[in-house]
Amino acid sequence: MDRHLRRVLEETGAGYFVLLDPDRMETEALVDLAHRSEEHGIDALLVGSSITLKPSFAESVAAIRERVSLPVIIFPGNAFHVVPGADAVFFLSLLSGRNAQLLVGEQVKAAPLIKSYGLEAIPVGYLLVDSGERTSVEFMSATLPIPRDKPDIAMAHALAAQYFGMRYVFMDGGSGGRMSAPTDMVRAVSGYVEIPLILGGGIRVPDEAGAAVEAGARFIVTGNVLETDGRGTLVRAFADAIHAAGRARPVRPAAGIAEEMAQPGT
Repeated sequence: MDRHLRRVLEETGAGYFVLLDPDRMETEALVDLAHRSEEHGIDALLVGSSITLKPSFAESVAAIRERVSLPVIIFPGNAFHVVPGADAVFFLSLLSGRNAQLLVGEQVKAAPLIKSYGLEAIPVGYLLVDSGERTSVEFMSATLPIPRDKPDIAMAHALAAQYFGMRYVFMDGGSGGRMSAPTDMVRAVSGYVEIPLILGGGIRVPDEAGAAVEAGARFIVTGNVLETDGRGTLVRAFADAIHAAGRARPVRPAAGIAEEMAQPGT
């Protein structure tokens, strides 16, 4: 799975994930959005939620995986979201907070399940960034987001993720966030670390997604904004903007993609 993501970066310069939340949509609606997303050019599907309101998380993952040929990656809010049927799981550690349960506690509970289900674990450093309002992940994690005007704090946390050996750093405003991470923060973080930057939360229009890729983001995630995109036209517009910006990126130096591909687990 990680090999697939690296191949996306090698071929298009940037990739696009659609996040599906089983708490916000019924399984059939999720499957329909997954199918439309695949048809309109996304690179992988994420399935996750900040909280579990419905007992159908595993059912949703299995139904989505059965319907699409795209990779399906669990984006867990806690260990209960580690279920069979997906291709991989983002093994997240909330580095921007100081809640030990989300730094390592949930990971210890999740690890045996991941092994038992045969899921590929992709280590990801998760950074919560202020999105202009209090989001579900901020409340549920009991942590403070990184202030929007403090790119140096984000840079230090992203570098810690890299030194921990994580393969990606994920800067997120949270589900339903009013604003995505500032462009200057994206530029500062992506220029400071060698691991790819994933950006999500608060991205509402394709031009904003393209600008984030131009600033250095390597993967873009959208979720809520697509829930009423009945024909998939917005998904296509996002995919086109992200891939066009990725292809326009400058050719990386020798310590770029080829070296990334040689990292363990790729």
